[in-house]
Amino acid sequence: MSRLSETPPEKPSAEPTDVPTERPPADRLSFASTSPAQELSLEQRRILLHISHAAIRSILERRAFQNDPPAAPELSEPRGVFTTLYLREDDAGALGELQLRGCVGYAVPVAPLYRAVAETARAAAFDDSRFAPVSREEECRLEISLSVLSRLFPVRPEAVEIGRHGLLISEGLRRGLLLPQVPVEHGWDRETFLQQTCRKAGLPPDAWRRTATIEAFVAEVFSDSEIEPSH
Repeated sequence: MSRLSETPPEKPSAEPTDVPTERPPADRLSFASTSPAQELSLEQRRILLHISHAAIRSILERRAFQNDPPAAPELSEPRGVFTTLYLREDDAGALGELQLRGCVGYAVPVAPLYRAVAETARAAAFDDSRFAPVSREEECRLEISLSVLSRLFPVRPEAVEIGRHGLLISEGLRRGLLLPQVPVEHGWDRETFLQQTCRKAGLPPDAWRRTATIEAFVAEVFSDSEIEPSH
């Protein structure tokens, strides 16, 4: 995956990591049951979603993107974040059937949150190798979901909580990450979640039982449809 920059093509930043996420039911995009206690206010969530849309539009319109630090200091703190794009399949613009269109993120806090959101949004739209770049016609039908991550912390396999914890499993140079909502979407139990995260890392499914390092995180997840129901 190509490296990104806040105002391409200058100042390349760390490379985001894409994570496979299946299409959820339309009424579950907010994943309220998987989020920890809300840290960001409604207005702060709205600002971050606006940044993600504006960053994508700036590429399509071939113009520089002015991403000044927001007034809220919480939005300038380094945080990991994943941006997931869905495409509304109806032409009317109402929230209906949704199709995964891209998912890219930073697993660790490598940049201020507002900047990480802009970078991962553009990467999800144009650099996710599983999809063609988002077109102008598609941009107006995008539904964006943001997952703002806590810092990684070591976790014992038996302490992993489905619906609360995301996982990062690593061994040597191999590592795989799955967001907290993924096992909920698929109906996985704890062991299956651990196995699938190992597979994401390119490791044997039982590597979590042996020498692989297991880390967890929680995510505050919110989307356009939660903030602006008529989006």
